[in-house]
Amino acid sequence: MNRIGFYVFRNLVIATLVSTTAVTMTIWVTQSLKLLDMVINAGAPFLVFLWMMVLTVPTFIGIIMPIARAGAILFSYNKMVMDSELVVMRAVGMGPWRLAAPALALAGLITVSVYFLNIFASPYANRELVRLQYAVRHEFATVLIREGAFNDISDRMTVYLRKRLDNGEMNGLLIHDTRLPDKDISVMAQRGVMVDSPGGVKVIMLDGLRQELDNKTGRMSELYFDRYLVDFQITDDKPVDRAIDPRERPIGDLIDPGPEIRANLPMMRQFAAELHMRLSSPLLALAFSIIALAALLGGDYNRRGQGRRIAVAALLVIALQSASLGLTGLAGKLPAAIPFMYLLYLAPIVPGVWLLSKR
Repeated sequence: MNRIGFYVFRNLVIATLVSTTAVTMTIWVTQSLKLLDMVINAGAPFLVFLWMMVLTVPTFIGIIMPIARAGAILFSYNKMVMDSELVVMRAVGMGPWRLAAPALALAGLITVSVYFLNIFASPYANRELVRLQYAVRHEFATVLIREGAFNDISDRMTVYLRKRLDNGEMNGLLIHDTRLPDKDISVMAQRGVMVDSPGGVKVIMLDGLRQELDNKTGRMSELYFDRYLVDFQITDDKPVDRAIDPRERPIGDLIDPGPEIRANLPMMRQFAAELHMRLSSPLLALAFSIIALAALLGGDYNRRGQGRRIAVAALLVIALQSASLGLTGLAGKLPAAIPFMYLLYLAPIVPGVWLLSKR
């Protein structure tokens, strides 16, 4: 690549980074509001919130980068047209393919990057993000009980704490537990202490009263105790009981999901759709780049500007991205749609290459 090529490549890299960062920050704002509300309500550390924000990036950066790449091509090459730089390059004998070479080189790098995100980074980030969300909703919510307030540990357990001492002891405890079917349990104690065991978070309550209401018979029973143990982790929504989403699976699990998944036809279709989405979607970077290059380099020079061509290219990019998302959802229900996921990404390349070669 000569100096002119490096000059074009540098401009494209800068434009791509700026557009990618701008769109990423916009999406981050919308994501942060939801995550921040969850973290604040649970009382989790701020570093957990920051790590969760980092984990959201791989889930959408693979979609943003190809689109930002197309926008960078349209912006950079149109700027060179308006500044007459492209006219001079053509006048010295540079054809469309030499002018397009820097953009195609960067498109190749982005394609490889998206493959890395789809195969390695995104599944790990999705798994870790779900794990942290569960921990924030359950583990931190149980450990960081606020004083003088009714704390909802889950939708079936509420804890009230009057005061927490410096040594970790809790005074004035009230726990309302509805986890057992057809029974409401209320436990009151003068003192208590929270312990973290291998089986989960537990509270040792001292000098108190346990009341149990049988909802079927309406009978109330009472038990005065000196020492009573309450387990906060006995819930029905433990992560071990949750079916792991295909987006959280490593690509090896998608290729060989195991006999249990193979026996479940709807789940098997979702696994196949996720696998082919990861393998085919990086081709969008190349398809979008060809569309943008064909729009600005495939025709004659127009002194009035390239507004119409840019608009057509932008509409094609939006339509292609929308069709890609639609086909991914359709492939999860109709396996016959999987080949069209590849054809959709390759379809713009053939006419785009023809336009550049014709010029």
